[in-house]
Amino acid sequence: MQTSQESQSSDEVHMMYKEPAPDISPYWPSKKVPCTVTIPDNSHVENMAIQVYNEPFFTLESYPATKGFVICNSPSVISHSSSRSTLSPQGSHSCITDPHVSSEITNGSPVSASSGVVDDDYELRNKLRELEISLQEQGNPTDSNFCTFDGGMVDEVGAAMRGNSMMVVISRMDIKQLLVLCAQTAFDDDILATSTLMEVLGQKVSVSGTPIERLAAYMLEGLRARLEYSGFTIYKKLRCDQPTEKEELLSYMHMISAVCPFYDFGYNSSNITIQEAMENEGRIHIIDFQISMGSQWIPLIESLARRPGGPPYIRITGVDDENSAYVRGGGLQLIGDKLVQVAKSCGIPLQFHTAAMSGSQVKREHLRLWPGEAVAVNFPYLLHHMPDESVNTINHRDRLIRLVKSLNPRVVTLMEQETNTNTASFMHRFIETLDYYNAMFESVDVAIPRDNKKRINAEMNCLARDVVNVIACEGAERIERHELLGKWKARFMMAGFKPWPLSSRATNAVKTAISKYHENYRVRESDGALYLCWKQRNLASSSAWR
Repeated sequence: MQTSQESQSSDEVHMMYKEPAPDISPYWPSKKVPCTVTIPDNSHVENMAIQVYNEPFFTLESYPATKGFVICNSPSVISHSSSRSTLSPQGSHSCITDPHVSSEITNGSPVSASSGVVDDDYELRNKLRELEISLQEQGNPTDSNFCTFDGGMVDEVGAAMRGNSMMVVISRMDIKQLLVLCAQTAFDDDILATSTLMEVLGQKVSVSGTPIERLAAYMLEGLRARLEYSGFTIYKKLRCDQPTEKEELLSYMHMISAVCPFYDFGYNSSNITIQEAMENEGRIHIIDFQISMGSQWIPLIESLARRPGGPPYIRITGVDDENSAYVRGGGLQLIGDKLVQVAKSCGIPLQFHTAAMSGSQVKREHLRLWPGEAVAVNFPYLLHHMPDESVNTINHRDRLIRLVKSLNPRVVTLMEQETNTNTASFMHRFIETLDYYNAMFESVDVAIPRDNKKRINAEMNCLARDVVNVIACEGAERIERHELLGKWKARFMMAGFKPWPLSSRATNAVKTAISKYHENYRVRESDGALYLCWKQRNLASSSAWR
Protein backbone atom coordinates (compact mmCIF):
# COMPACT_ATOMS: atom_id res chain seq x y z
CA MET A 1 0.00 0.00 0.00
CA GLN A 2 1.32 3.43 -0.85
CA THR A 3 2.28 5.40 2.25
CA SER A 4 0.57 8.76 2.45
CA GLN A 5 2.59 11.87 1.97
CA GLU A 6 2.11 14.61 4.54
CA SER A 7 -1.65 15.13 4.66
CA GLN A 8 -2.91 17.96 2.57
CA SER A 9 -5.05 20.62 4.15
CA SER A 10 -8.77 20.38 3.76
CA ASP A 11 -8.50 23.52 1.63
CA GLU A 12 -8.21 21.15 -1.31
CA VAL A 13 -11.52 19.48 -0.57
CA HIS A 14 -13.38 22.45 -1.96
CA MET A 15 -11.64 22.60 -5.33
CA MET A 16 -12.45 20.89 -8.56
CA TYR A 17 -9.36 19.13 -9.83
CA LYS A 18 -8.74 19.13 -13.56
CA GLU A 19 -5.02 18.92 -13.09
CA PRO A 20 -2.62 19.64 -10.20
CA ALA A 21 -3.65 22.95 -8.69
CA PRO A 22 -1.49 25.48 -6.84
CA ASP A 23 -1.75 26.04 -3.12
CA ILE A 24 -4.54 28.35 -2.08
CA SER A 25 -5.51 30.18 1.07
CA PRO A 26 -7.80 28.52 3.59
CA TYR A 27 -11.36 28.05 2.40
CA TRP A 28 -12.86 29.06 5.74
CA PRO A 29 -11.50 32.51 6.71
CA SER A 30 -12.92 33.39 10.07
CA LYS A 31 -12.94 35.79 12.95
CA LYS A 32 -13.02 34.76 16.59
CA VAL A 33 -15.82 35.89 18.88
CA PRO A 34 -15.19 35.49 22.63
CA CYS A 35 -17.58 33.10 24.33
CA THR A 36 -17.77 31.87 27.91
CA VAL A 37 -18.56 28.18 28.45
CA THR A 38 -19.89 27.37 31.92
CA ILE A 39 -19.75 23.80 33.19
CA PRO A 40 -23.09 22.78 34.79
CA ASP A 41 -21.67 22.09 38.24
CA ASN A 42 -20.04 25.57 38.26
CA SER A 43 -16.71 23.96 39.04
CA HIS A 44 -14.88 26.16 36.61
CA VAL A 45 -15.38 28.53 33.69
CA GLU A 46 -13.41 28.42 30.49
CA ASN A 47 -13.00 31.19 27.97
CA MET A 48 -13.28 30.01 24.41
CA ALA A 49 -13.29 31.58 21.00
CA ILE A 50 -16.15 30.58 18.70
CA GLN A 51 -15.42 30.85 15.01
CA VAL A 52 -17.95 32.85 12.98
CA TYR A 53 -17.50 32.38 9.25
CA ASN A 54 -18.47 35.14 6.90
CA GLU A 55 -16.00 34.95 4.03
CA PRO A 56 -16.09 33.03 0.71
CA PHE A 57 -14.82 29.47 0.65
CA PHE A 58 -14.17 26.95 -2.09
CA THR A 59 -16.65 24.18 -2.78
CA LEU A 60 -17.18 21.28 -5.12
CA GLU A 61 -20.12 23.16 -6.60
CA SER A 62 -17.76 25.32 -8.70
CA TYR A 63 -16.91 23.59 -11.94
CA PRO A 64 -13.97 25.04 -13.88
CA ALA A 65 -14.57 26.88 -17.09
CA THR A 66 -10.86 27.38 -17.47
CA LYS A 67 -7.85 25.12 -17.21
CA GLY A 68 -6.97 24.12 -13.68
CA PHE A 69 -9.66 25.22 -11.28
CA VAL A 70 -12.14 27.96 -10.55
CA ILE A 71 -13.03 29.22 -7.11
CA CYS A 72 -16.69 29.51 -6.20
CA ASN A 73 -17.44 32.56 -4.07
CA SER A 74 -20.56 31.23 -2.42
CA PRO A 75 -21.07 32.47 1.16
CA SER A 76 -20.27 30.34 4.12
CA VAL A 77 -22.88 27.87 5.20
CA ILE A 78 -22.27 28.88 8.79
CA SER A 79 -22.41 32.63 8.31
CA HIS A 80 -25.02 34.40 10.42
CA SER A 81 -26.02 36.24 7.26
CA SER A 82 -26.46 32.91 5.53
CA SER A 83 -27.50 33.08 1.90
CA ARG A 84 -27.99 30.36 -0.66
CA SER A 85 -25.46 29.24 -3.18
CA THR A 86 -25.67 31.16 -6.43
CA LEU A 87 -26.05 27.84 -8.22
CA SER A 88 -28.75 26.38 -6.03
CA PRO A 89 -32.54 26.72 -6.38
CA GLN A 90 -34.30 29.23 -4.19
CA GLY A 91 -35.00 27.69 -0.85
CA SER A 92 -35.80 24.19 -2.02
CA HIS A 93 -33.99 20.87 -1.87
CA SER A 94 -35.63 19.99 -5.15
CA CYS A 95 -35.56 21.89 -8.41
CA ILE A 96 -37.46 19.02 -10.02
CA THR A 97 -41.03 20.07 -9.43
CA ASP A 98 -43.25 17.15 -8.66
CA PRO A 99 -46.63 17.54 -6.99
CA HIS A 100 -46.32 14.03 -5.58
CA VAL A 101 -43.05 14.48 -3.72
CA SER A 102 -43.45 13.04 -0.24
CA SER A 103 -42.98 14.80 3.06
CA GLU A 104 -39.47 13.29 3.15
CA ILE A 105 -38.33 16.32 1.18
CA THR A 106 -38.78 18.50 4.25
CA ASN A 107 -36.26 16.55 6.32
CA GLY A 108 -32.91 18.14 7.05
CA SER A 109 -33.85 21.80 6.85
CA PRO A 110 -30.91 24.18 6.56
CA VAL A 111 -29.12 25.80 9.44
CA SER A 112 -31.07 28.77 10.73
CA ALA A 113 -29.41 31.91 12.07
CA SER A 114 -31.94 31.92 14.88
CA SER A 115 -30.88 28.50 16.24
CA GLY A 116 -29.86 28.30 19.89
CA VAL A 117 -26.22 28.50 20.96
CA VAL A 118 -24.48 25.50 22.50
CA ASP A 119 -22.83 27.29 25.37
CA ASP A 120 -21.61 24.39 27.49
CA ASP A 121 -20.81 20.72 27.46
CA TYR A 122 -24.09 19.89 29.22
CA GLU A 123 -25.98 20.75 26.01
CA LEU A 124 -23.58 18.75 23.85
CA ARG A 125 -23.80 15.79 26.22
CA ASN A 126 -27.58 15.86 25.82
CA LYS A 127 -27.16 15.82 22.05
CA LEU A 128 -24.90 12.82 22.27
CA ARG A 129 -27.49 10.98 24.33
CA GLU A 130 -30.22 11.92 21.84
CA LEU A 131 -27.99 10.66 19.03
CA GLU A 132 -27.47 7.38 20.86
CA ILE A 133 -31.21 6.85 21.25
CA SER A 134 -31.83 7.81 17.63
CA LEU A 135 -29.25 5.40 16.28
CA GLN A 136 -30.50 2.55 18.44
CA GLU A 137 -34.05 3.12 17.24
CA GLN A 138 -32.99 3.28 13.58
CA GLY A 139 -30.78 0.20 13.61
CA ASN A 140 -32.56 -2.80 12.12
CA PRO A 141 -31.13 -6.06 13.46
CA THR A 142 -32.32 -7.88 10.34
CA ASP A 143 -30.15 -5.70 8.10
CA SER A 144 -26.79 -7.42 8.32
CA ASN A 145 -25.18 -4.69 6.26
CA PHE A 146 -26.17 -1.81 8.49
CA CYS A 147 -22.93 -0.17 9.47
CA THR A 148 -20.69 -1.21 12.30
CA PHE A 149 -21.45 1.84 14.43
CA ASP A 150 -24.07 1.75 17.18
CA GLY A 151 -25.00 3.46 20.39
CA GLY A 152 -21.85 2.13 22.04
CA MET A 153 -19.79 4.65 20.14
CA VAL A 154 -21.91 7.48 21.54
CA ASP A 155 -21.73 5.92 25.03
CA GLU A 156 -17.96 6.11 24.87
CA VAL A 157 -18.01 9.74 23.80
CA GLY A 158 -20.65 10.63 26.36
CA ALA A 159 -18.63 9.03 29.16
CA ALA A 160 -15.52 10.88 28.09
CA MET A 161 -17.39 14.20 28.24
CA ARG A 162 -18.41 14.00 31.89
CA GLY A 163 -16.44 16.64 33.75
CA ASN A 164 -14.64 17.96 30.68
CA SER A 165 -15.20 20.95 28.40
CA MET A 166 -16.70 20.59 24.96
CA MET A 167 -13.46 21.33 23.08
CA VAL A 168 -11.45 18.91 25.21
CA VAL A 169 -13.89 16.11 24.47
CA ILE A 170 -14.09 16.93 20.77
CA SER A 171 -10.31 16.79 20.55
CA ARG A 172 -10.44 13.17 21.73
CA MET A 173 -12.91 11.99 19.10
CA ASP A 174 -11.78 10.17 15.99
CA ILE A 175 -12.91 11.20 12.50
CA LYS A 176 -15.86 8.80 12.40
CA GLN A 177 -17.22 10.04 15.72
CA LEU A 178 -16.79 13.65 14.67
CA LEU A 179 -18.59 13.06 11.39
CA VAL A 180 -21.58 11.41 13.05
CA LEU A 181 -21.87 14.10 15.69
CA CYS A 182 -21.47 16.85 13.08
CA ALA A 183 -24.23 15.30 10.99
CA GLN A 184 -26.55 15.22 14.00
CA THR A 185 -25.91 18.84 14.98
CA ALA A 186 -26.36 19.94 11.36
CA PHE A 187 -29.62 18.01 11.17
CA ASP A 188 -30.71 19.69 14.41
CA ASP A 189 -29.95 23.17 12.96
CA ASP A 190 -27.38 23.86 15.68
CA ILE A 191 -25.20 26.53 14.09
CA LEU A 192 -22.35 26.94 16.53
CA ALA A 193 -21.93 23.27 17.40
CA THR A 194 -21.88 22.44 13.69
CA SER A 195 -19.42 25.27 13.05
CA THR A 196 -17.05 24.02 15.74
CA LEU A 197 -17.21 20.42 14.55
CA MET A 198 -16.72 21.38 10.90
CA GLU A 199 -13.65 23.42 11.84
CA VAL A 200 -12.14 20.48 13.73
CA LEU A 201 -12.96 18.08 10.88
CA GLY A 202 -11.49 20.50 8.36
CA GLN A 203 -8.11 20.07 10.04
CA LYS A 204 -8.30 16.28 9.87
CA VAL A 205 -9.51 15.50 6.34
CA SER A 206 -7.47 15.30 3.14
CA VAL A 207 -8.23 14.19 -0.41
CA SER A 208 -4.79 12.54 -0.50
CA GLY A 209 -4.81 11.03 2.99
CA THR A 210 -5.95 7.73 4.41
CA PRO A 211 -9.22 6.20 3.18
CA ILE A 212 -11.23 7.61 6.10
CA GLU A 213 -9.60 11.04 5.70
CA ARG A 214 -10.53 11.11 2.02
CA LEU A 215 -14.08 9.90 2.59
CA ALA A 216 -14.53 12.36 5.46
CA ALA A 217 -13.51 15.20 3.17
CA TYR A 218 -16.39 14.43 0.83
CA MET A 219 -18.89 13.66 3.57
CA LEU A 220 -18.05 17.01 5.14
CA GLU A 221 -18.65 18.61 1.76
CA GLY A 222 -21.95 16.76 1.57
CA LEU A 223 -23.02 18.27 4.89
CA ARG A 224 -22.09 21.75 3.69
CA ALA A 225 -23.95 21.18 0.45
CA ARG A 226 -26.99 20.02 2.40
CA LEU A 227 -26.99 23.25 4.40
CA GLU A 228 -26.52 25.33 1.25
CA TYR A 229 -28.99 23.43 -0.95
CA SER A 230 -26.21 22.87 -3.51
CA GLY A 231 -26.03 19.05 -3.47
CA PHE A 232 -27.96 18.46 -6.68
CA THR A 233 -25.90 21.08 -8.52
CA ILE A 234 -22.71 19.30 -7.48
CA TYR A 235 -24.15 15.92 -8.48
CA LYS A 236 -25.00 17.15 -11.98
CA LYS A 237 -21.63 18.82 -12.53
CA LEU A 238 -19.48 15.86 -11.46
CA ARG A 239 -19.53 13.33 -14.30
CA CYS A 240 -18.12 9.93 -13.54
CA ASP A 241 -17.40 8.94 -17.12
CA GLN A 242 -15.95 12.24 -18.35
CA PRO A 243 -12.31 11.85 -19.49
CA THR A 244 -9.85 14.26 -17.89
CA GLU A 245 -8.45 15.14 -21.32
CA LYS A 246 -9.65 14.31 -24.83
CA GLU A 247 -6.57 12.27 -25.62
CA GLU A 248 -6.97 10.06 -22.58
CA LEU A 249 -8.49 6.65 -23.31
CA LEU A 250 -9.37 5.81 -19.73
CA SER A 251 -12.28 7.58 -18.06
CA TYR A 252 -12.61 8.11 -14.36
CA MET A 253 -14.86 5.07 -14.10
CA HIS A 254 -12.39 2.93 -16.01
CA MET A 255 -9.75 3.82 -13.44
CA ILE A 256 -12.03 2.84 -10.56
CA SER A 257 -13.34 -0.31 -12.25
CA ALA A 258 -9.77 -1.44 -12.95
CA VAL A 259 -9.28 -1.90 -9.21
CA CYS A 260 -12.90 -2.43 -8.07
CA PRO A 261 -14.49 -5.49 -9.74
CA PHE A 262 -18.14 -4.34 -9.68
CA TYR A 263 -18.61 -4.81 -13.41
CA ASP A 264 -16.59 -8.01 -13.73
CA PHE A 265 -18.67 -9.40 -10.88
CA GLY A 266 -22.02 -8.43 -12.41
CA TYR A 267 -21.29 -8.99 -16.09
CA ASN A 268 -19.88 -12.49 -15.62
CA SER A 269 -22.78 -13.72 -13.50
CA SER A 270 -25.35 -12.12 -15.81
CA ASN A 271 -23.86 -13.42 -19.06
CA ILE A 272 -23.59 -17.01 -17.90
CA THR A 273 -27.11 -16.95 -16.47
CA ILE A 274 -28.52 -15.61 -19.74
CA GLN A 275 -26.58 -18.16 -21.77
CA GLU A 276 -27.87 -21.00 -19.60
CA ALA A 277 -31.46 -19.75 -19.85
CA MET A 278 -31.21 -19.49 -23.66
CA GLU A 279 -29.44 -22.81 -24.19
CA ASN A 280 -31.90 -24.22 -26.75
CA GLU A 281 -33.35 -20.98 -28.13
CA GLY A 282 -32.91 -20.09 -31.79
CA ARG A 283 -34.01 -16.43 -31.48
CA ILE A 284 -32.83 -14.33 -28.54
CA HIS A 285 -33.80 -10.78 -27.65
CA ILE A 286 -31.66 -9.12 -24.96
CA ILE A 287 -33.01 -5.91 -23.45
CA ASP A 288 -30.28 -4.01 -21.61
CA PHE A 289 -31.65 -1.15 -19.52
CA GLN A 290 -28.23 0.50 -19.15
CA ILE A 291 -26.09 -0.59 -22.05
CA SER A 292 -23.42 2.08 -21.55
CA MET A 293 -20.51 1.11 -23.85
CA GLY A 294 -21.96 -2.32 -24.68
CA SER A 295 -18.84 -4.15 -23.55
CA GLN A 296 -20.81 -6.66 -21.47
CA TRP A 297 -22.17 -8.40 -24.56
CA ILE A 298 -18.97 -9.03 -26.50
CA PRO A 299 -17.96 -12.11 -24.42
CA LEU A 300 -21.53 -13.46 -24.62
CA ILE A 301 -21.63 -13.07 -28.41
CA GLU A 302 -18.30 -14.87 -28.72
CA SER A 303 -19.50 -17.66 -26.42
CA LEU A 304 -22.81 -18.11 -28.29
CA ALA A 305 -20.87 -18.40 -31.54
CA ARG A 306 -19.35 -21.63 -30.18
CA ARG A 307 -22.65 -23.10 -29.05
CA PRO A 308 -23.18 -26.74 -30.13
CA GLY A 309 -25.76 -26.92 -32.91
CA GLY A 310 -24.98 -23.45 -34.18
CA PRO A 311 -25.42 -19.90 -32.91
CA PRO A 312 -28.80 -18.26 -32.39
CA TYR A 313 -30.20 -15.16 -34.07
CA ILE A 314 -29.68 -12.24 -31.67
CA ARG A 315 -31.41 -8.92 -31.21
CA ILE A 316 -30.19 -6.43 -28.62
CA THR A 317 -32.20 -3.42 -27.50
CA GLY A 318 -30.02 -0.87 -25.75
CA VAL A 319 -31.55 1.63 -23.32
CA ASP A 320 -29.47 4.56 -22.15
CA ASP A 321 -29.83 8.26 -21.46
CA GLU A 322 -27.99 11.30 -22.77
CA ASN A 323 -25.28 11.14 -20.11
CA SER A 324 -23.79 8.01 -21.67
CA ALA A 325 -24.15 9.55 -25.12
CA TYR A 326 -21.94 12.37 -23.85
CA VAL A 327 -19.27 9.88 -22.84
CA ARG A 328 -19.46 7.92 -26.08
CA GLY A 329 -19.27 11.06 -28.17
CA GLY A 330 -22.39 9.93 -30.01
CA GLY A 331 -25.66 8.06 -29.80
CA LEU A 332 -26.43 4.43 -29.12
CA GLN A 333 -25.94 3.53 -32.76
CA LEU A 334 -22.19 3.70 -32.19
CA ILE A 335 -22.57 0.80 -29.76
CA GLY A 336 -24.84 -1.03 -32.17
CA ASP A 337 -22.34 -0.74 -35.00
CA LYS A 338 -19.59 -2.12 -32.76
CA LEU A 339 -21.66 -5.10 -31.61
CA VAL A 340 -22.81 -5.89 -35.16
CA GLN A 341 -19.19 -5.97 -36.29
CA VAL A 342 -18.22 -8.28 -33.42
CA ALA A 343 -21.12 -10.61 -34.24
CA LYS A 344 -20.25 -10.58 -37.94
CA SER A 345 -16.67 -11.60 -37.17
CA CYS A 346 -18.09 -14.51 -35.11
CA GLY A 347 -20.57 -15.57 -37.79
CA ILE A 348 -23.67 -14.62 -35.76
CA PRO A 349 -26.61 -12.64 -37.22
CA LEU A 350 -27.31 -9.68 -34.90
CA GLN A 351 -29.60 -6.68 -35.00
CA PHE A 352 -29.36 -3.71 -32.66
CA HIS A 353 -32.21 -1.39 -31.69
CA THR A 354 -31.92 1.82 -29.71
CA ALA A 355 -34.06 3.28 -26.94
CA ALA A 356 -32.30 6.55 -26.16
CA MET A 357 -34.05 7.46 -22.93
CA SER A 358 -33.98 7.02 -19.18
CA GLY A 359 -35.38 3.81 -17.73
CA SER A 360 -38.16 5.82 -16.11
CA GLN A 361 -39.35 6.83 -19.60
CA VAL A 362 -39.42 3.36 -21.15
CA LYS A 363 -42.75 1.93 -22.25
CA ARG A 364 -43.57 -1.39 -23.87
CA GLU A 365 -43.70 0.04 -27.39
CA HIS A 366 -40.09 1.23 -27.10
CA LEU A 367 -38.83 -2.37 -26.79
CA ARG A 368 -39.99 -3.72 -30.20
CA LEU A 369 -40.94 -7.24 -29.22
CA TRP A 370 -41.23 -9.83 -31.98
CA PRO A 371 -43.16 -13.12 -31.86
CA GLY A 372 -41.11 -16.26 -31.30
CA GLU A 373 -38.27 -14.58 -29.41
CA ALA A 374 -36.95 -15.62 -26.03
CA VAL A 375 -36.51 -12.43 -24.01
CA ALA A 376 -33.73 -11.75 -21.50
CA VAL A 377 -33.68 -8.51 -19.50
CA ASN A 378 -30.62 -7.00 -17.86
CA PHE A 379 -30.64 -4.44 -15.01
CA PRO A 380 -26.97 -3.52 -14.39
CA TYR A 381 -26.77 -1.14 -11.41
CA LEU A 382 -29.75 0.83 -12.73
CA LEU A 383 -32.89 0.31 -10.66
CA HIS A 384 -31.63 2.26 -7.64
CA HIS A 385 -31.80 5.37 -9.85
CA MET A 386 -35.52 4.86 -10.46
CA PRO A 387 -37.69 6.91 -8.06
CA ASP A 388 -40.04 4.79 -5.97
CA GLU A 389 -43.20 5.34 -3.98
CA SER A 390 -41.36 7.51 -1.43
CA VAL A 391 -40.62 10.09 -4.14
CA ASN A 392 -43.83 10.19 -6.18
CA THR A 393 -47.00 8.25 -6.77
CA ILE A 394 -45.90 7.12 -10.24
CA ASN A 395 -43.30 4.85 -8.59
CA HIS A 396 -41.15 4.17 -11.66
CA ARG A 397 -39.13 1.56 -9.76
CA ASP A 398 -42.02 -0.87 -9.39
CA ARG A 399 -43.63 0.25 -12.64
CA LEU A 400 -40.53 -0.80 -14.57
CA ILE A 401 -40.36 -4.17 -12.82
CA ARG A 402 -44.02 -4.82 -13.62
CA LEU A 403 -43.46 -3.76 -17.24
CA VAL A 404 -40.65 -6.29 -17.57
CA LYS A 405 -42.84 -8.99 -16.04
CA SER A 406 -45.48 -8.30 -18.73
CA LEU A 407 -42.88 -9.17 -21.39
CA ASN A 408 -42.82 -12.76 -20.11
CA PRO A 409 -39.00 -12.87 -20.09
CA ARG A 410 -37.12 -16.14 -19.92
CA VAL A 411 -34.77 -14.58 -17.35
CA VAL A 412 -34.07 -11.22 -15.72
CA THR A 413 -30.64 -10.42 -14.27
CA LEU A 414 -30.21 -7.83 -11.52
CA MET A 415 -27.01 -6.20 -10.23
CA GLU A 416 -27.16 -3.64 -7.43
CA GLN A 417 -24.99 -2.06 -4.77
CA GLU A 418 -25.63 -3.62 -1.39
CA THR A 419 -26.41 -0.64 0.80
CA ASN A 420 -29.54 0.90 2.26
CA THR A 421 -29.93 4.61 1.41
CA ASN A 422 -33.42 4.83 -0.08
CA THR A 423 -36.06 5.45 2.58
CA ALA A 424 -33.80 5.39 5.62
CA SER A 425 -33.84 8.44 7.90
CA PHE A 426 -31.04 10.96 7.47
CA MET A 427 -28.82 9.77 10.33
CA HIS A 428 -29.24 6.10 9.42
CA ARG A 429 -28.41 7.01 5.82
CA PHE A 430 -25.38 9.05 6.86
CA ILE A 431 -23.87 6.27 8.98
CA GLU A 432 -24.62 3.62 6.37
CA THR A 433 -22.88 5.78 3.75
CA LEU A 434 -19.88 6.19 6.04
CA ASP A 435 -19.55 2.43 6.48
CA TYR A 436 -20.17 1.46 2.85
CA TYR A 437 -17.93 4.03 1.18
CA ASN A 438 -15.16 3.54 3.72
CA ALA A 439 -14.85 0.02 2.29
CA MET A 440 -14.86 1.47 -1.23
CA PHE A 441 -12.10 3.97 -0.42
CA GLU A 442 -10.07 1.24 1.27
CA SER A 443 -10.26 -0.92 -1.85
CA VAL A 444 -9.00 1.94 -4.01
CA ASP A 445 -6.28 2.77 -1.50
CA VAL A 446 -4.54 -0.60 -1.78
CA ALA A 447 -4.25 -0.28 -5.56
CA ILE A 448 -3.58 3.38 -6.41
CA PRO A 449 -1.07 5.70 -4.68
CA ARG A 450 -2.65 8.31 -2.45
CA ASP A 451 -0.92 11.25 -4.12
CA ASN A 452 -2.00 10.19 -7.62
CA LYS A 453 -3.88 13.19 -9.09
CA LYS A 454 -5.87 10.98 -11.45
CA ARG A 455 -7.00 8.95 -8.47
CA ILE A 456 -8.15 12.14 -6.75
CA ASN A 457 -10.13 13.07 -9.87
CA ALA A 458 -11.62 9.60 -10.16
CA GLU A 459 -12.72 9.47 -6.51
CA MET A 460 -14.16 12.96 -6.71
CA ASN A 461 -16.16 12.37 -9.89
CA CYS A 462 -17.29 8.80 -9.20
CA LEU A 463 -17.43 8.12 -5.48
CA ALA A 464 -17.73 11.61 -3.98
CA ARG A 465 -20.46 12.44 -6.47
CA ASP A 466 -22.68 9.72 -5.04
CA VAL A 467 -21.72 10.46 -1.43
CA VAL A 468 -22.72 14.11 -1.75
CA ASN A 469 -26.02 13.20 -3.40
CA VAL A 470 -26.95 10.73 -0.65
CA ILE A 471 -26.12 13.18 2.14
CA ALA A 472 -27.08 16.54 0.69
CA CYS A 473 -30.26 15.85 -1.29
CA GLU A 474 -33.84 14.94 -0.52
CA GLY A 475 -36.95 14.24 -2.54
CA ALA A 476 -36.62 14.04 -6.31
CA GLU A 477 -33.08 15.45 -6.17
CA ARG A 478 -31.77 12.39 -4.31
CA ILE A 479 -30.96 10.10 -7.25
CA GLU A 480 -28.79 7.53 -5.44
CA ARG A 481 -31.46 5.44 -3.66
CA HIS A 482 -29.94 2.03 -2.98
CA GLU A 483 -31.72 -0.92 -1.42
CA LEU A 484 -30.53 -4.24 -0.03
CA LEU A 485 -31.20 -7.43 -1.96
CA GLY A 486 -33.91 -8.37 0.53
CA LYS A 487 -35.94 -5.34 -0.55
CA TRP A 488 -35.34 -6.08 -4.25
CA LYS A 489 -36.59 -9.61 -3.63
CA ALA A 490 -39.79 -8.22 -2.15
CA ARG A 491 -40.31 -5.92 -5.13
CA PHE A 492 -39.70 -8.64 -7.74
CA MET A 493 -41.85 -11.21 -5.98
CA MET A 494 -44.66 -8.69 -5.55
CA ALA A 495 -44.53 -8.20 -9.34
CA GLY A 496 -44.91 -11.98 -9.86
CA PHE A 497 -41.30 -13.07 -10.35
CA LYS A 498 -39.66 -16.11 -8.80
CA PRO A 499 -35.95 -16.38 -7.94
CA TRP A 500 -33.66 -18.10 -10.46
CA PRO A 501 -30.78 -19.53 -8.38
CA LEU A 502 -27.40 -18.81 -9.93
CA SER A 503 -25.58 -21.96 -11.01
CA SER A 504 -22.25 -23.31 -9.80
CA ARG A 505 -20.90 -22.47 -13.25
CA ALA A 506 -21.80 -18.81 -12.77
CA THR A 507 -20.37 -18.82 -9.25
CA ASN A 508 -17.07 -20.35 -10.36
CA ALA A 509 -16.76 -17.92 -13.27
CA VAL A 510 -17.29 -14.95 -10.99
CA LYS A 511 -14.79 -16.23 -8.43
CA THR A 512 -12.22 -16.69 -11.19
CA ALA A 513 -12.78 -13.14 -12.41
CA ILE A 514 -12.54 -11.68 -8.90
CA SER A 515 -9.32 -13.57 -8.15
CA LYS A 516 -7.50 -11.11 -10.44
CA TYR A 517 -8.18 -8.29 -7.97
CA HIS A 518 -6.95 -7.63 -4.43
CA GLU A 519 -7.14 -10.56 -2.03
CA ASN A 520 -9.57 -8.70 0.26
CA TYR A 521 -12.24 -9.06 -2.41
CA ARG A 522 -14.24 -12.24 -2.16
CA VAL A 523 -17.50 -13.73 -3.45
CA ARG A 524 -20.17 -15.06 -1.12
CA GLU A 525 -23.13 -17.20 -2.13
CA SER A 526 -26.44 -17.04 -0.27
CA ASP A 527 -29.98 -18.13 -1.19
CA GLY A 528 -29.17 -18.52 -4.87
CA ALA A 529 -27.61 -15.06 -5.18
CA LEU A 530 -24.00 -13.87 -5.19
CA TYR A 531 -22.46 -11.07 -3.13
CA LEU A 532 -19.27 -9.17 -3.85
CA CYS A 533 -17.51 -8.42 -0.56
CA TRP A 534 -14.60 -6.31 0.61
CA LYS A 535 -13.38 -8.17 3.68
CA GLN A 536 -16.65 -8.84 5.53
CA ARG A 537 -18.63 -5.98 4.00
CA ASN A 538 -21.10 -6.74 1.19
CA LEU A 539 -20.64 -4.25 -1.64
CA ALA A 540 -22.85 -5.58 -4.45
CA SER A 541 -25.29 -8.37 -5.20
CA SER A 542 -26.14 -10.32 -8.33
CA SER A 543 -29.39 -12.25 -8.69
CA ALA A 544 -31.70 -13.63 -11.39
CA TRP A 545 -35.47 -13.87 -11.76
CA ARG A 546 -38.04 -15.55 -13.97
